[in-house]
Amino acid sequence: MQNKNFDVIIIGGSYSGLSAAMALGRSLRNVLVVDHGRPCNKQTPHSHNFITHDGKTPKEITELARKDVEKYKTVQFYDGEVIKTEKSAAVFRVELSSGDEFYAKKLILASGVKDVMPDIPGFSECWGISVIHCPYCHGYEVRNEITGILTDGDLAFEFSKLVFNLTKELTLFTNGKTKLTHEQVEKLKQNKINLNEGEIEKIEHENGQIQKLIFKNGNAVSLKALYAKIPFEQNSNASDDLGFELTEQGFVKVDFMQKTSVPGVFACGDNVSMMRSVANAVAQGNLAGAFVNKELSEEEF
Repeated sequence: MQNKNFDVIIIGGSYSGLSAAMALGRSLRNVLVVDHGRPCNKQTPHSHNFITHDGKTPKEITELARKDVEKYKTVQFYDGEVIKTEKSAAVFRVELSSGDEFYAKKLILASGVKDVMPDIPGFSECWGISVIHCPYCHGYEVRNEITGILTDGDLAFEFSKLVFNLTKELTLFTNGKTKLTHEQVEKLKQNKINLNEGEIEKIEHENGQIQKLIFKNGNAVSLKALYAKIPFEQNSNASDDLGFELTEQGFVKVDFMQKTSVPGVFACGDNVSMMRSVANAVAQGNLAGAFVNKELSEEEF
């Protein structure tokens, strides 16, 4: 790639990054999209709750989106991994694992997050298939089925309300003594939601389709689906490099224009929001692209 200087570099080429790239390409901005090709939803067989693409595979949606963006000739793509980002005066330098370096006036982080799997055999094999994270993305497909929720505390109590709307055959698994209050436990009982405090040994599954939870005390529970709330890490080390602010939950902190606390750096997608959906990522990417173009336009006028 001969060109090393761009108006905008976008780190991440999935839904939010491609959406931002389209907005900028349509604004005649010279854009570089850098992507390492390891999306967090790579195992998910189908994506839902995004009109015109409901039921397509995540890969299929990404490929269609990239074809759309490739029509805009001022947008270029680089398959690789960013290992360092720096800001000097009003210019950002992005270094890749290949040794290549690129420069831009603005930076958009659309790098997503990396889920941290619990040490439960079978969990990672089922993640995104039958061990799921979002009732809006997956809940309809397992409605009225025997379902579990794996988490604890206030989050478990609030999440139970959402899943209870989709199935009444519901058990909350806390994987150890619960942190729920007495009042929360009583409310679960009133709604006939089971509470299981057993420690999980493993998940029995067939090609990612959960069959049973096996407990350390020898008990087993059959399930069709298991919602799980697990920790995550930022996919990009740009926070350490550039020093922008994160929220208490570990998301990149942005304002309504998708601006981070570092001037010239914007962020969008799963790395800024707990609403991890294709539709939300696309919407945020579109906003980020538009506001970056607005900032550039004001600086150049």
